[in-house]
Amino acid sequence: MSAVTEASPKALAPQPRGGVVQSVRDSLVVAKRNLIRMMRIPEMIIFGLIQPIMFVVLFTYVFGGSINIPGAPSGSAQAYREFLMAGIFAQTVTFATAGAGAGIADDMHKGLIDRFRSLPMARGAVLTGRTLADLVQTALTLVVLAAVALIIGWRTHENIGSVLAGFGLLLFLGYAFSWIGALIGLIVRTPEAATSGGLIWLFPLTFISNAFVPVNGMPSFLQHVAEWNPFSATVQAARELFGNTIPGREASVTGAWPMEHPVWASLIWSVLIIVVFRTLAVRRYRSATA
Repeated sequence: MSAVTEASPKALAPQPRGGVVQSVRDSLVVAKRNLIRMMRIPEMIIFGLIQPIMFVVLFTYVFGGSINIPGAPSGSAQAYREFLMAGIFAQTVTFATAGAGAGIADDMHKGLIDRFRSLPMARGAVLTGRTLADLVQTALTLVVLAAVALIIGWRTHENIGSVLAGFGLLLFLGYAFSWIGALIGLIVRTPEAATSGGLIWLFPLTFISNAFVPVNGMPSFLQHVAEWNPFSATVQAARELFGNTIPGREASVTGAWPMEHPVWASLIWSVLIIVVFRTLAVRRYRSATA
């Protein structure tokens, strides 16, 4: 009499493939899928461009004449344009966080994540692929926004390598923040909640900073908050790399280390955010699909 053995459901389920190379391949496949989806819904890109362009126009032509930059001639529109643009660029890359969270929440809500789970692929590849696709979309948005900035009179005063490094820091911060969006998208139940949850904390983060106004006009306790803000560090680093700082003016009001060494501060903040929130997001993803 032959013994009949039944395979357990765990044995029948496809096992995720390991290895760094395979994980990279899986991540690129997911990223390609998301990029194709974005191309088929062009309004996602168009609406993503409208908001930052509106901010540029409003701050430049509505508020710019009444905001004085210390060390610059009073009412200098050109000085404010050069001061402003690094902040607008940084705000644009961080606001992409809401889109990343909404996209992942939508995939969870529609059951797409369950279909990914049935495939023999690296678990973290789903989130990594999504954040990489969002990074490509953000880079495209920055290119268009930089063109608009040049049209309205923004100029850089450093070599091309330094300027590209400034945009690289901005994109690195945007990629780091996309992992915060990924975690939010895995926690909430609907894309609408992910959009709200991705924006509600970004407004104080971006406005209590050096992005739109000099911090020396803020109350002293807010100056400390603004100068230790990771968003402020990247804005200040971009200004220095673009050559948009005011000559002879100290970068920091309170002597805060991030404002004295903004490039290093921006890199450190971005790496810390990626390490912490990628770990939390992948752990949440595994528990949600277990």
